[in-house]
Amino acid sequence: MSYDLRAVIADEEMLHVATRDVSAARLASIGQGLSLMPMTDALFEAVADGSGDGAWGFQRFPGGFEKVLAGWSAGGPVAYVEAEYFGGVGEQRAAVWDAGTLALAPLHVDEGEPFPPAGSPVSQALRRLGVATRAGEDEFSAVGLDRHRHNEAWVS
Repeated sequence: MSYDLRAVIADEEMLHVATRDVSAARLASIGQGLSLMPMTDALFEAVADGSGDGAWGFQRFPGGFEKVLAGWSAGGPVAYVEAEYFGGVGEQRAAVWDAGTLALAPLHVDEGEPFPPAGSPVSQALRRLGVATRAGEDEFSAVGLDRHRHNEAWVS
């Protein structure tokens, strides 16, 4: 079984306002006042500035998108997250922008590496967005990022 996620996550209202002029943006509510916007092919094309992709150590990050995220973060913290697993083995990446600057430098855990004591990159980013957890769960589970196994399923 595989799992892949490449998405922007931020406050639901703020993300609605920030993306109102981005026709390719599709948002899905994930709880705790947050929305997820999958990085679909259409969104990638809409927000890329033509300088390539794969920046910041991410697998699918449009060129120049960090400037867009920095701008959006004037309204509150914005995370870009990636997670890819197959057969229980995989990797995660995450970064957070807030108040126009990079607030959580890109974190990356490669295949076979253990998560740091602070938690997985995605959970650390979600924590910066204010996600609360209950005993025995992490931020990833608290907002139900395990509900869909594939990126596009969030908005289909």
